[in-house]
Amino acid sequence: MKTRSLMAIFLLTALFASYALCAQETKPWYSGDPTARPDPDPKAKTLPLIRVQDNKFINDKGQAVLFRGLSISDPDKIERQGHWNKNHFEQVKKTGAMIVRIPVHPVAWRERTPEKYVELLREAVDWCTDLGMYVIIDWHSIGNLWMELFQDPMYNTTKTETYEFWRTIARNFAGHNTVAFYELFNEPTIYRGELGSLPWSEWKKMNEHMISLIRAYDRETIPLVAGLDWAYDLSPLRDDPVNAGGIAYVTHPYAFKRGQPWEPRWEENFAFAAASVPVVATEFGLHTDMNAPDYNDYGNRIIKFLEERGISWMCWIYDPHWWPQMLKSWDYELTEGGLFLSRAMKGQLEFQKQTAEK
Repeated sequence: MKTRSLMAIFLLTALFASYALCAQETKPWYSGDPTARPDPDPKAKTLPLIRVQDNKFINDKGQAVLFRGLSISDPDKIERQGHWNKNHFEQVKKTGAMIVRIPVHPVAWRERTPEKYVELLREAVDWCTDLGMYVIIDWHSIGNLWMELFQDPMYNTTKTETYEFWRTIARNFAGHNTVAFYELFNEPTIYRGELGSLPWSEWKKMNEHMISLIRAYDRETIPLVAGLDWAYDLSPLRDDPVNAGGIAYVTHPYAFKRGQPWEPRWEENFAFAAASVPVVATEFGLHTDMNAPDYNDYGNRIIKFLEERGISWMCWIYDPHWWPQMLKSWDYELTEGGLFLSRAMKGQLEFQKQTAEK
């Protein structure tokens, strides 16, 4: 009797093991299961892996890389308006962009569902790989994640949803060299106190949690940590940097963030950090106030300032509707600001030419 029982247990165990193996072999690349991992992408190692070394980004040959690129609009928006295809990214490539920042709004993530949204991101990564452009995936919320108060309903999220987002993203893009950066949270702000308080110590702690969670799945992609004051101010790094290696910090140096003279304020507020850690300006647009652009003044000055300090940059926004627009329409004709930024991405500004000649 005992022998029969043991035999029955053995057969049941073998049956369940066989079932589990079959299920694993037929499981789709994304099942909604937080512990599931997708099948490896055969293009994952097409582009050189980007790593942090001291205050620089380097490629697989140990060469320093200065990224110039742009942000597209939310993939959900682009798809709904009928322009989500490889041609969209081919047009981006024509601007001279080396890297594409992809903003994911929490409301779009929920409404489309994570499973279907990840399909869009995988398409973008596939197209960018073919075109030789790197990718930043950006959790595009604005507000106070610590108190879960946000600037607009489209940015509403929770700490749990944010952690689940990064767990999903890291699980799906681990080992894919094209996805060089994860921008953990777009713009932390308390909106002049209307969104409560957000001590740096708490913001630092949440970012450390996100980084450790991501690295349980993905130890290669570089996390980007935003400064306070709508991702502008990195001054807390002087006394209390994030307790994690292999990361970079984000600033959004819009012209209206500080009055003139800009350069000494930029140096004091964020650029000082670039002497010891990588800093990336993942968002700025061409305007010296809320109404009018001034390409020859602010545009030249901010790009010159960033590049002289080895700070990579991505401009906002490659879209005909979101402000400040780089596109006049979905015919992909660039605005004056878009033309200026395209020249900058191609290294065609006068100071860039002079630097290249030295």
